[in-house]
Amino acid sequence: MKGLNIQAKEKSPKVIFDPEKKIFEMEGNSRPENVRDFYYPIIDTLRKYFEKVSDKEDHVAFNENPFKFTFKLDYFNSASAKFISDILVIIKDFTDEKLEIKVNWYFEDGDDDMKEVGEDFSEMISLPFNFIMIQRN
Repeated sequence: MKGLNIQAKEKSPKVIFDPEKKIFEMEGNSRPENVRDFYYPIIDTLRKYFEKVSDKEDHVAFNENPFKFTFKLDYFNSASAKFISDILVIIKDFTDEKLEIKVNWYFEDGDDDMKEVGEDFSEMISLPFNFIMIQRN
């Protein structure tokens, strides 16, 4: 399956989805002009990938090297939050099917708001996150 490599722009984050390496990364600011146009292809690609994996692959082999989702967001608006939540629901749906998926939520030292929103997402979706603090320079 083809991955995604979306370069960061002023109002949209960098997004990397590499099915072979089993990584998904989102980094930067998310406040795109048309949030649906930005997020729908990402959500559609993830859903198709995990449906394929869930239907065809051996879960034991898949789980030997868990899929890693990394969120390193500096800021996102409320419209983006809805779509980030949709991505997390996809992850949760497939962890419920016994696929091993890790979620890493990064936040800067002192950015309690970003940490708290990650904790809220984790609790709301009932999906454990690894919270990783980044030291400020």
